[in-house]
Amino acid sequence: MEDVWFIVAVSGLAVACCGGIMLTALRLPGIWLMVASGGLFGWWSQWQRITVTIIIVAVAIGAVSEIVELFMSMITARKAGASRRASWGGLIGGIVGMLILAVPIPLIGPVIGALLGCFVGATIGELSAKQDFVQGTKVGLFSAMGFALGAAAKVGFALVIAGLLMSYALQAPELPQIIQG
Repeated sequence: MEDVWFIVAVSGLAVACCGGIMLTALRLPGIWLMVASGGLFGWWSQWQRITVTIIIVAVAIGAVSEIVELFMSMITARKAGASRRASWGGLIGGIVGMLILAVPIPLIGPVIGALLGCFVGATIGELSAKQDFVQGTKVGLFSAMGFALGAAAKVGFALVIAGLLMSYALQAPELPQIIQG
């Protein structure tokens, strides 16, 4: 009977990890779903498979992913010669756009809204600083591109967390007979 519960628990963690990766791609808190599920699995296995240390590592990776995602559009906009206003405009516009389009268009709305908001926010910020339409548009495009790169990087971090959790869930200390042979 213990073997059946192990398979159920590992399957639940696998579903949570797959769902977490998809949610992360949609700009939703999928990483934190995976971390919580990993913590639940660790608790269920009495911290013999996924330990508290592994959960702390997953939380640290998740925090780094949030920082990378947040500042990627600012960094790329600065590479395009953006002013400080444009950098902050892109960041704020991305967040506002994500929130505004999250309700009318489920699932893909936050992604589209964040890209549009990032572009518009950076463009307006640059226009308010330098009043150059071409430069403003260039900065807006770079900011949106950075936002997309940040999203891709965050999905990469989500894959790392999923791999970490699943590898520990499936390895330690003794696997049930069903899995071994």
